[in-house]
Amino acid sequence: MTKIILLLHSMRPKQWTKNVLLFGGIVFSRHLFDAEPFLRALIGFAVFCVLSGFVYVLNDITDIEKDKMHPKKRLRPIAAGKLAPSFAMPAISVLALIALAAAYHISPAFAFVSALYLVIQVFYSYKLKHIVMLDIMTISAGFVIRALAGAVVVDVEFSNWLIACTIFLSLFLAIAKRRHELVSLGEDAISHRIILKEYTPQLLDQMISIVTASTILAYTLYTMSPETAQKFGTKYLYITVPFVLYGLLRYLYLVYRKEMGGSPAQILLDDAPLIIDIFLWIACILILVYWPDIYALFG
Repeated sequence: MTKIILLLHSMRPKQWTKNVLLFGGIVFSRHLFDAEPFLRALIGFAVFCVLSGFVYVLNDITDIEKDKMHPKKRLRPIAAGKLAPSFAMPAISVLALIALAAAYHISPAFAFVSALYLVIQVFYSYKLKHIVMLDIMTISAGFVIRALAGAVVVDVEFSNWLIACTIFLSLFLAIAKRRHELVSLGEDAISHRIILKEYTPQLLDQMISIVTASTILAYTLYTMSPETAQKFGTKYLYITVPFVLYGLLRYLYLVYRKEMGGSPAQILLDDAPLIIDIFLWIACILILVYWPDIYALFG
């Protein structure tokens, strides 16, 4: 039982918040309150939790020596010697195969997207994380594939606008993560992650500026698009823009003033103002998408 608990810990349950992206498809297709699509989305969420857990365990095994020198990562079960790779790898591999089988049971298309996610992440663990820029773009690709999977799992057409927003937002999070690693680890940064020698804080700051502006612009254009207004029966989706703007600015504040950003999932779980902002954004989205007539009073 202890090994199972340690394996679950190595699968990073707190990081599973990233997989909430899979619910984007069902929310924006207006099927959130339909039982069958919701069940499919829930199973899809579980599948990606297992697959992302596989990737985390694989990373812990491949980076075990480097993690032992990291102030926080050395406490992880595999790096700390509490969980043997000889048990962890076969166990998580079996779980991943079961997850892929469940994905195929939902639909071959969803199984393909799930397998694509797994292949890209494994390739990242062994090769892409050592290639400048591609390391960041691969992390971003993981979020984009989650968003695509959310549409495929409930068999709806995905929005190009939302995919663009996901690309820019995920790049924002990935670059902020790299900046945090570079700044917080100081001289030990390169020994922890070799690719960090290719970056400087100034370069990452420029990249953050670009993707922050791109994220805000893409989301604003999406909310004001005639196509969006026609799809949801409301032209007031732009009301949610201030929540996105505040969320990005709050995140930048945490990165630059509080020296956070190493774990986006942890920030989303710990920072009360950001949690409230996200909750309000979700509430507004649900009201606008599912009960658009409420906003008729605005004219």
